[in-house]
Amino acid sequence: MSLSVAIQMDPIHSININADSTFALGLEAQARGHKLFYYEPLDLSMRDGRAYAQMCPLTLRREAGNHATLGAKEKVHLDEVDVVLMRQDPPFDMSYITATHILETVHPKTLVVNDPAEVRNAPEKLFAVRFAGLLPPTLISRDPNEIRAFRNEFSDIIVKPLFGNGGAGVFRIREGDENLNSLLEMFGQMNREPVIVQKYLPEVRQGDKRIILVDGVPVGAINRVPAEGEARSNMHVGGRAEKWSLTPREREICEIIGPELKARGLIFVGIDVIGDYLTEINVTSPTGIQEIDRFDGANLAGLVWDAIEARR
Repeated sequence: MSLSVAIQMDPIHSININADSTFALGLEAQARGHKLFYYEPLDLSMRDGRAYAQMCPLTLRREAGNHATLGAKEKVHLDEVDVVLMRQDPPFDMSYITATHILETVHPKTLVVNDPAEVRNAPEKLFAVRFAGLLPPTLISRDPNEIRAFRNEFSDIIVKPLFGNGGAGVFRIREGDENLNSLLEMFGQMNREPVIVQKYLPEVRQGDKRIILVDGVPVGAINRVPAEGEARSNMHVGGRAEKWSLTPREREICEIIGPELKARGLIFVGIDVIGDYLTEINVTSPTGIQEIDRFDGANLAGLVWDAIEARR
Protein backbone atom coordinates (compact mmCIF):
# COMPACT_ATOMS: atom_id res chain seq x y z
CA MET A 1 0.00 0.00 0.00
CA SER A 2 1.43 3.36 -1.05
CA LEU A 3 1.28 6.07 1.61
CA SER A 4 1.58 9.84 1.36
CA VAL A 5 4.32 10.94 3.74
CA ALA A 6 4.97 14.54 4.78
CA ILE A 7 8.39 15.17 6.34
CA GLN A 8 8.60 18.19 8.66
CA MET A 9 12.29 18.93 9.02
CA ASP A 10 15.03 21.54 8.95
CA PRO A 11 16.41 22.72 5.55
CA ILE A 12 16.98 19.57 3.53
CA HIS A 13 19.75 20.84 1.27
CA SER A 14 22.12 21.37 4.22
CA ILE A 15 21.97 17.84 5.65
CA ASN A 16 24.82 15.34 5.70
CA ILE A 17 23.37 12.47 3.69
CA ASN A 18 25.83 9.98 5.21
CA ALA A 19 24.70 10.71 8.77
CA ASP A 20 21.20 12.16 8.70
CA SER A 21 18.56 9.76 10.03
CA THR A 22 15.69 11.65 8.38
CA PHE A 23 17.35 11.17 5.01
CA ALA A 24 17.57 7.42 5.66
CA LEU A 25 13.91 7.29 6.68
CA GLY A 26 12.91 9.20 3.55
CA LEU A 27 14.95 6.96 1.25
CA GLU A 28 13.40 3.86 2.79
CA ALA A 29 9.88 5.26 2.42
CA GLN A 30 10.57 6.13 -1.21
CA ALA A 31 11.95 2.64 -1.88
CA ARG A 32 8.70 1.20 -0.53
CA GLY A 33 6.70 3.22 -3.01
CA HIS A 34 5.48 5.91 -0.66
CA LYS A 35 5.01 9.46 -1.98
CA LEU A 36 7.12 12.05 -0.18
CA PHE A 37 6.42 15.68 0.63
CA TYR A 38 8.76 18.10 2.38
CA TYR A 39 8.16 21.20 4.44
CA GLU A 40 9.93 23.20 7.13
CA PRO A 41 8.32 24.08 10.48
CA LEU A 42 7.84 27.69 9.34
CA ASP A 43 5.59 26.37 6.54
CA LEU A 44 3.13 24.91 9.06
CA SER A 45 -0.14 26.81 9.57
CA MET A 46 -3.65 26.41 10.94
CA ARG A 47 -6.80 28.08 9.64
CA ASP A 48 -10.08 27.76 11.53
CA GLY A 49 -8.73 24.75 13.39
CA ARG A 50 -7.49 22.85 10.31
CA ALA A 51 -3.75 22.25 9.96
CA TYR A 52 -1.94 22.59 6.66
CA ALA A 53 1.50 23.32 5.25
CA GLN A 54 3.07 24.67 2.10
CA MET A 55 4.78 21.46 0.93
CA CYS A 56 6.98 20.39 -1.94
CA PRO A 57 6.85 16.95 -3.55
CA LEU A 58 10.21 15.36 -2.74
CA THR A 59 12.50 12.91 -4.50
CA LEU A 60 15.63 11.66 -2.73
CA ARG A 61 18.82 10.01 -3.98
CA ARG A 62 22.11 9.13 -2.33
CA GLU A 63 24.19 11.58 -4.36
CA ALA A 64 26.19 14.15 -2.44
CA GLY A 65 25.20 17.64 -3.51
CA ASN A 66 22.29 16.30 -5.55
CA HIS A 67 20.38 14.38 -2.94
CA ALA A 68 16.99 16.11 -3.08
CA THR A 69 14.70 17.33 -5.84
CA LEU A 70 11.77 19.51 -4.79
CA GLY A 71 8.65 20.11 -6.81
CA ALA A 72 6.52 23.25 -6.71
CA LYS A 73 5.09 24.23 -3.35
CA GLU A 74 1.46 23.46 -2.81
CA LYS A 75 -0.93 23.86 0.10
CA VAL A 76 -1.68 20.44 1.58
CA HIS A 77 -3.96 19.81 4.55
CA LEU A 78 -2.31 17.44 6.99
CA ASP A 79 -5.50 15.44 7.48
CA GLU A 80 -5.21 14.46 3.80
CA VAL A 81 -1.83 12.73 4.13
CA ASP A 82 -1.22 9.35 5.75
CA VAL A 83 1.93 10.01 7.77
CA VAL A 84 3.78 13.05 9.11
CA LEU A 85 7.37 12.59 10.26
CA MET A 86 8.11 15.34 12.80
CA ARG A 87 11.86 15.46 12.36
CA GLN A 88 13.11 18.99 12.98
CA ASP A 89 15.87 19.33 15.53
CA PRO A 90 15.34 20.96 18.92
CA PRO A 91 15.73 23.32 20.79
CA PHE A 92 12.55 22.25 22.46
CA ASP A 93 11.22 25.79 22.69
CA MET A 94 7.74 27.34 22.36
CA SER A 95 7.95 27.08 18.57
CA TYR A 96 8.52 23.35 18.88
CA ILE A 97 5.74 22.99 21.43
CA THR A 98 3.33 24.95 19.22
CA ALA A 99 4.08 22.58 16.36
CA THR A 100 3.15 19.63 18.57
CA HIS A 101 -0.19 21.29 19.39
CA ILE A 102 -0.95 21.83 15.69
CA LEU A 103 0.04 18.30 14.70
CA GLU A 104 -1.97 16.87 17.57
CA THR A 105 -5.13 18.05 15.80
CA VAL A 106 -4.59 15.51 12.98
CA HIS A 107 -3.16 12.58 14.94
CA PRO A 108 -3.95 9.66 14.82
CA LYS A 109 -6.10 9.99 11.68
CA THR A 110 -2.88 11.13 10.14
CA LEU A 111 -0.18 9.18 11.93
CA VAL A 112 2.39 11.61 13.37
CA VAL A 113 5.72 10.01 14.28
CA ASN A 114 6.37 10.40 17.10
CA ASP A 115 2.97 11.08 18.72
CA PRO A 116 3.09 14.90 19.09
CA ALA A 117 1.32 15.03 22.46
CA GLU A 118 3.76 12.49 23.89
CA VAL A 119 6.74 14.30 22.39
CA ARG A 120 5.51 17.41 24.16
CA ASN A 121 5.01 15.50 27.41
CA ALA A 122 8.37 13.73 27.28
CA PRO A 123 11.11 16.38 26.98
CA GLU A 124 14.23 14.35 26.69
CA LYS A 125 16.14 15.11 29.86
CA LEU A 126 13.04 15.53 32.05
CA PHE A 127 11.39 12.35 30.81
CA ALA A 128 14.39 10.24 31.77
CA VAL A 129 14.14 11.22 35.46
CA ARG A 130 10.82 9.36 35.70
CA PHE A 131 12.74 6.10 35.73
CA ALA A 132 14.09 5.94 39.26
CA GLY A 133 17.41 4.21 39.69
CA LEU A 134 18.45 4.39 36.04
CA LEU A 135 20.07 7.85 36.05
CA PRO A 136 23.24 9.06 37.74
CA PRO A 137 22.72 11.57 40.57
CA THR A 138 20.79 14.37 38.84
CA LEU A 139 19.65 17.85 39.84
CA ILE A 140 17.25 20.10 37.91
CA SER A 141 17.33 23.62 39.29
CA ARG A 142 17.92 27.34 38.72
CA ASP A 143 19.00 27.89 42.31
CA PRO A 144 22.77 28.62 42.38
CA ASN A 145 22.97 27.48 46.01
CA GLU A 146 21.47 24.09 45.14
CA ILE A 147 23.83 23.70 42.19
CA ARG A 148 26.88 24.68 44.22
CA ALA A 149 25.86 22.23 46.96
CA PHE A 150 25.53 19.49 44.32
CA ARG A 151 29.04 20.27 43.07
CA ASN A 152 30.35 20.22 46.64
CA GLU A 153 28.79 16.78 47.12
CA PHE A 154 30.09 15.16 43.93
CA SER A 155 33.16 17.35 43.13
CA ASP A 156 32.97 16.68 39.39
CA ILE A 157 29.75 17.55 37.53
CA ILE A 158 28.21 18.11 34.12
CA VAL A 159 26.03 21.20 33.61
CA LYS A 160 23.85 21.47 30.49
CA PRO A 161 20.74 23.23 29.19
CA LEU A 162 17.53 21.40 30.03
CA PHE A 163 16.18 21.67 26.49
CA GLY A 164 19.37 21.71 24.42
CA ASN A 165 20.57 19.15 21.91
CA GLY A 166 23.64 17.87 20.11
CA GLY A 167 25.98 18.54 23.01
CA ALA A 168 25.56 22.32 22.74
CA GLY A 169 26.16 24.17 25.99
CA VAL A 170 27.46 21.13 27.89
CA PHE A 171 30.11 21.96 30.50
CA ARG A 172 32.21 19.84 32.82
CA ILE A 173 32.87 21.66 36.10
CA ARG A 174 35.30 20.13 38.57
CA GLU A 175 35.99 20.85 42.21
CA GLY A 176 37.64 24.23 42.56
CA ASP A 177 36.65 25.39 39.06
CA GLU A 178 36.01 29.13 39.43
CA ASN A 179 33.81 29.35 36.34
CA LEU A 180 30.65 27.86 37.89
CA ASN A 181 29.13 31.15 39.06
CA SER A 182 29.83 32.87 35.75
CA LEU A 183 28.38 29.89 33.87
CA LEU A 184 25.16 29.99 35.89
CA GLU A 185 24.89 33.75 35.28
CA MET A 186 25.24 33.12 31.54
CA PHE A 187 22.54 30.44 31.54
CA GLY A 188 20.29 32.74 33.56
CA GLN A 189 20.69 35.57 31.05
CA MET A 190 19.92 33.26 28.12
CA ASN A 191 16.59 31.93 29.42
CA ARG A 192 14.44 31.37 32.49
CA GLU A 193 14.68 27.59 32.43
CA PRO A 194 16.45 25.41 34.99
CA VAL A 195 19.63 23.62 34.04
CA ILE A 196 20.27 19.92 34.47
CA VAL A 197 23.27 18.96 36.57
CA GLN A 198 24.60 15.42 36.79
CA LYS A 199 27.49 13.69 38.48
CA TYR A 200 30.30 13.33 35.97
CA LEU A 201 30.70 9.73 34.88
CA PRO A 202 34.34 8.92 34.08
CA GLU A 203 33.07 5.91 32.09
CA VAL A 204 32.30 8.39 29.31
CA ARG A 205 35.97 8.13 28.31
CA GLN A 206 35.13 4.58 27.17
CA GLY A 207 32.10 5.87 25.32
CA ASP A 208 28.50 7.06 25.38
CA LYS A 209 26.16 4.49 23.87
CA ARG A 210 23.33 5.50 21.54
CA ILE A 211 20.71 2.76 21.52
CA ILE A 212 17.80 2.83 19.07
CA LEU A 213 14.43 1.44 20.13
CA VAL A 214 11.52 0.83 17.76
CA ASP A 215 8.15 0.32 19.44
CA GLY A 216 10.01 0.00 22.75
CA VAL A 217 12.36 -2.76 21.56
CA PRO A 218 16.13 -2.20 21.15
CA VAL A 219 17.18 -2.80 17.55
CA GLY A 220 20.76 -1.51 17.41
CA ALA A 221 23.48 0.51 19.12
CA ILE A 222 26.75 2.29 18.63
CA ASN A 223 29.37 3.51 21.06
CA ARG A 224 30.45 7.13 20.69
CA VAL A 225 33.89 7.81 22.11
CA PRO A 226 34.76 11.45 22.87
CA ALA A 227 37.82 13.02 21.32
CA GLU A 228 40.86 13.68 23.47
CA GLY A 229 40.28 16.75 25.62
CA GLU A 230 36.53 16.77 24.94
CA ALA A 231 33.82 15.96 27.51
CA ARG A 232 31.15 15.44 24.83
CA SER A 233 30.83 12.33 22.70
CA ASN A 234 28.54 13.73 19.99
CA MET A 235 29.97 12.82 16.61
CA HIS A 236 29.61 16.29 15.12
CA VAL A 237 32.02 17.58 17.80
CA GLY A 238 34.62 14.90 17.14
CA GLY A 239 33.20 11.77 18.78
CA ARG A 240 34.24 8.48 17.18
CA ALA A 241 31.63 5.81 16.46
CA GLU A 242 32.39 2.18 17.34
CA LYS A 243 30.47 -1.03 16.84
CA TRP A 244 28.59 -2.03 19.99
CA SER A 245 26.61 -4.98 21.33
CA LEU A 246 24.26 -4.36 24.24
CA THR A 247 25.44 -5.33 27.71
CA PRO A 248 23.07 -7.06 30.17
CA ARG A 249 22.65 -3.73 32.01
CA GLU A 250 21.76 -1.91 28.79
CA ARG A 251 19.20 -4.57 27.95
CA GLU A 252 17.79 -4.20 31.46
CA ILE A 253 17.42 -0.44 30.94
CA CYS A 254 15.60 -1.04 27.65
CA GLU A 255 13.30 -3.60 29.26
CA ILE A 256 12.37 -1.10 31.98
CA ILE A 257 11.63 1.86 29.70
CA GLY A 258 10.47 0.01 26.57
CA PRO A 259 6.85 -0.69 27.60
CA GLU A 260 6.34 2.97 28.55
CA LEU A 261 7.71 4.14 25.20
CA LYS A 262 5.38 1.81 23.32
CA ALA A 263 2.37 2.80 25.44
CA ARG A 264 3.02 6.45 24.64
CA GLY A 265 3.19 5.88 20.89
CA LEU A 266 6.88 6.77 20.75
CA ILE A 267 7.78 4.61 17.76
CA PHE A 268 11.35 5.78 17.10
CA VAL A 269 13.47 6.61 20.14
CA GLY A 270 17.18 6.95 20.83
CA ILE A 271 18.53 6.62 24.36
CA ASP A 272 21.97 7.49 25.70
CA VAL A 273 23.76 5.28 28.22
CA ILE A 274 27.09 5.95 29.94
CA GLY A 275 28.47 3.09 31.99
CA ASP A 276 25.50 1.64 33.83
CA TYR A 277 23.40 4.81 33.66
CA LEU A 278 20.70 6.14 31.37
CA THR A 279 21.35 9.84 30.70
CA GLU A 280 18.77 10.87 28.06
CA ILE A 281 15.72 9.60 26.18
CA ASN A 282 15.59 11.26 22.75
CA VAL A 283 12.07 11.38 21.32
CA THR A 284 12.06 14.55 19.22
CA SER A 285 14.42 13.76 16.34
CA PRO A 286 16.57 10.73 17.22
CA THR A 287 19.73 10.12 15.22
CA GLY A 288 22.26 7.35 14.75
CA ILE A 289 20.58 4.86 12.44
CA GLN A 290 23.02 5.27 9.54
CA GLU A 291 26.04 4.78 11.79
CA ILE A 292 24.52 1.63 13.28
CA ASP A 293 23.64 0.31 9.83
CA ARG A 294 27.22 0.69 8.66
CA PHE A 295 28.53 -1.43 11.53
CA ASP A 296 25.78 -4.04 11.68
CA GLY A 297 24.52 -4.21 8.11
CA ALA A 298 21.09 -3.54 9.54
CA ASN A 299 18.28 -1.51 8.03
CA LEU A 300 16.91 0.38 11.01
CA ALA A 301 14.90 2.73 8.78
CA GLY A 302 13.17 -0.40 7.47
CA LEU A 303 12.26 -1.44 11.02
CA VAL A 304 10.84 2.01 11.72
CA TRP A 305 8.74 1.81 8.55
CA ASP A 306 7.57 -1.69 9.43
CA ALA A 307 6.21 -0.23 12.67
CA ILE A 308 4.61 2.72 10.88
CA GLU A 309 3.00 0.59 8.19
CA ALA A 310 1.59 -1.77 10.81
CA ARG A 311 -0.46 1.18 12.09
CA ARG A 312 -1.87 2.21 8.70
